[in-house]
Amino acid sequence: MPPSPQQIEAQLTSLQQELTACLVDKEKAERNWFYYHNLFDQAPVAYQSLDNNGIFREVNRSWLDMLGYREKTEVIGKPFTAFVHPKWLDRVKEDFPKLKQQGAISGVEYKLIRKDGMFVDVSINGRISYDTNGAVKQTHCLLQDVTDTKRAEDERKKIEEQMRHVQKLESLGVLAGGIAHDFNNLLMVILGNADLALSELSPVSPARENILAIEKAARRSAELCKQMLAYAGKGRFVVQAVNLSEIIEAMIQMLEVSVSKKNVLKYHLAPNLPLVEADISQVRQVIMNLVINAAEAIGERSGVISITSGAMECDTAYLANTFVYEQHLPEGVYCYIEVADTGCGMDDEIKSRLFDPFFTTKFTGRGLGMSAVLGIARSHRGAIKVYTESGRGSTIKVLFPAMPASDRQPRAIPSYADPAFAGKTLLLVDDEETVRTVGRQMLERMGFVVIPAGDGREALDVFRKQADILDCVIMDLTMPHMDGEEAFREMRRIRNDVQVVLSSGYHEQEVTQRFTGKGLAGFIQKPYTMSALRDALQVIFKKP
Repeated sequence: MPPSPQQIEAQLTSLQQELTACLVDKEKAERNWFYYHNLFDQAPVAYQSLDNNGIFREVNRSWLDMLGYREKTEVIGKPFTAFVHPKWLDRVKEDFPKLKQQGAISGVEYKLIRKDGMFVDVSINGRISYDTNGAVKQTHCLLQDVTDTKRAEDERKKIEEQMRHVQKLESLGVLAGGIAHDFNNLLMVILGNADLALSELSPVSPARENILAIEKAARRSAELCKQMLAYAGKGRFVVQAVNLSEIIEAMIQMLEVSVSKKNVLKYHLAPNLPLVEADISQVRQVIMNLVINAAEAIGERSGVISITSGAMECDTAYLANTFVYEQHLPEGVYCYIEVADTGCGMDDEIKSRLFDPFFTTKFTGRGLGMSAVLGIARSHRGAIKVYTESGRGSTIKVLFPAMPASDRQPRAIPSYADPAFAGKTLLLVDDEETVRTVGRQMLERMGFVVIPAGDGREALDVFRKQADILDCVIMDLTMPHMDGEEAFREMRRIRNDVQVVLSSGYHEQEVTQRFTGKGLAGFIQKPYTMSALRDALQVIFKKP
């Protein structure tokens, strides 16, 4: 029986209501979809979803901005691995199976490739979604750009490593300086007694050659002491305004005979270099050490050693990457000596030990080498830049701060009149008995009346009693009970015109800068000979 019109009308009304409801739900669904999609796309955190094969299904605007893309069509449908730095591919291939097994990952870091070819470090948190059958459906990941954080962390680690190395070098420097100081006292005794013996021996005495050999060996030992002081950063002795190119030019013949004939020396010396304030002998030592090291890196093969001088403007960023940057060097013009070779180069392990004392990749007993170069650079307020790669040679650049233009005039070397020592009374103060003994003999040979003292306290007692008859005091700087600085201060209170010559194994600038403006009469470096002692006293006892 066909439906009645009333039934048909009721069915139509029901269908119309259902259709209206569907339309309302569709509009609501569309609004919800637009709202949530807009929220997803504008989220400040980068998002990506991948299918079970690691192919992009969705990314948001933050992801595109982070990687430098404009449209999603440039990304969707491509594999995630296409955007991963090659060195991280193996890690990605290991991590994603773990993600499928564990269901989630957190804080995993990769390096991704931007559209412009630059790299960005990201930290990824991800989870898996499953279909109704429990199979993996998609991988959903949130990505955070940690490039700046990584860079800051790397910089922090670099600074910490530099500080550890600086502390190690400082500790070794203190040790080297202390050893050099004590060793200089012993050498003073050896050289002084040899000098005294030579002054008594006949020129034809068979013992003369033996004593000359002792003196030669002692002088070579004194040179090693200078290297140790250089490593300790206390190696400048005679500082003057110098031109680095001129120093290299003067050494060309010496350098040519110091390396194998298989090595070709090439020179690129800048003309009209700004002057630097430096000790010429120390700069020569730097050049010689660098060239010898370059020749040894080349070995028995033929190779090229390039020696370059020049000047450059150095900013803080450049100086911060020098070796070792612990002095916060000022920006400005620096002159440099650069020695490059075509030798074996250095790996990271060798480079990290390059400036360790007595370190060598050759046989042992080679001396301080590069550690002395480092000490010389530091004592001249300079720095060292190292470029090297295993199998591809090395380039070492030593930087020296250029003098201000107004100061770039060579310093005159003072001349002294002849001394007149006869009948003068001198107080000799040193805590080493052997040094006092040999020093007393030297001074008495010159015509002095000598009163010895074993330390600052004893010297002060003598000075209080005999200040009126004393013409001069030669005093060691480092002594027990009372050091030379304190004793000097007390003597000046008793008699402010007292003539005091300080004696030390450290260099003159290191010592005398502590007495600037305090009336110090002179300085003599240990170990010294009679002629050196006589020259140091000429300035006080010169003829009228």
